[in-house]
Amino acid sequence: MPLNELTGSRLRERRIALGLRQAELAAAAGISASYLNLIEHNRRRVAGDVLLRLAGVLGVEVAALEAGSAAGLAEGLRAAAGEPGGEAVELDRLEEYLGRFPGWAGLTLGLQARVAQLERAVAALNDRIAHDPQLEQALHEVLSAVSSVRSTAGILAQTEDLDAEWRARFHANLYADSERLAQGAGSLVAYLEGTGEAAAPGGTSPEDELDQWLAGRDWQLAGEARFDGLSAPVAREMAARLVAQAEADAAALPEADFAAAMQAQAGDPLRLAQQFGAPVLAVMRRIALWPGAEAGLVICDAAGALIFRKPVAGFRPPRFGAACALWPVFAALARPGQPLATSIEVAGRRGERFAVRAWGEARHPGGFEGVEVRQAAMLLTPLPPVAPAPALRVGASCRICPEQACPARREASILG
Repeated sequence: MPLNELTGSRLRERRIALGLRQAELAAAAGISASYLNLIEHNRRRVAGDVLLRLAGVLGVEVAALEAGSAAGLAEGLRAAAGEPGGEAVELDRLEEYLGRFPGWAGLTLGLQARVAQLERAVAALNDRIAHDPQLEQALHEVLSAVSSVRSTAGILAQTEDLDAEWRARFHANLYADSERLAQGAGSLVAYLEGTGEAAAPGGTSPEDELDQWLAGRDWQLAGEARFDGLSAPVAREMAARLVAQAEADAAALPEADFAAAMQAQAGDPLRLAQQFGAPVLAVMRRIALWPGAEAGLVICDAAGALIFRKPVAGFRPPRFGAACALWPVFAALARPGQPLATSIEVAGRRGERFAVRAWGEARHPGGFEGVEVRQAAMLLTPLPPVAPAPALRVGASCRICPEQACPARREASILG
């Protein structure tokens, strides 16, 4: 069935969807039922006034019925079938698929385009990996060594009457800088390829290594903690601080008493803090790190930098770069001591929704010294997929947020 003969198939699918019989459609369009039957089976071309009348009865645009509109879809779907995994696609039935299900065909092609766009976005993110501090340090070391080698070599090459003792010193410096350059280049390659002793297991940074360790423990930090899986000293130090903080929170909020209080107070961090006489942020940490808890937690310091990030399915805070300025945690930072409860929806295809409770911690010295803001936190609890109440749309960071018209946007999104 050639592509220029699919108009009849679209007419038939639309008629059946509307519950019309051939005779009814033919009478309404002023043609015979036998002629319509030939059209629907792609045995007669249809155009001009007849096609216009049929489209009017069916309540669709003529362009939606014209066979030529399938050419672009067919070309795109054939290209999609050439991707890995498309070996089992029935290309010989492509025309039939386009004729019977043009809407599904368009959706399939749109999703294929979305996949290609995301692949380009990943490539762009990879190009911007300079936000990784470990990579930045490795590059700085290599460039520094190159500059030193070039400077020393320039002196040796351009100074013919250099004293033998100074020449020997420059040669020694050149050798040392060359060794430093080789080590720096080796560390950089090991980090990028994920091999070698200079990188953490799997070639990850200390932050990656810590995240893997936390995920492996399901964020259960209180009690005995073994750091065997952490090779980087920086990762061990960060893990030790998290464990010490979790143990202090557990001591202030004992498990049995806190479990009963959570049920009685419906998990309200402010009421729980008042009941136990503990900081609200400690209560939030205890809730987020509770065994089996499906809750995320973000804590920022007084400058707005994220210092604690426990992700939850559908919400993963960025590690490097600025977070979304619309997050309630930043509103809480500007209103210390005032509880904030709201709902957010993560911008994207899935649009996950969360109930958020945010709190800004501050110290009140008294007198004219005002309020000293220290930290702010927001606790996220997943909401059902369909929630009746409106929610604040937020992203992770501007760079990967699809909300192009956002008033808080700081930089263009790489998602286009």
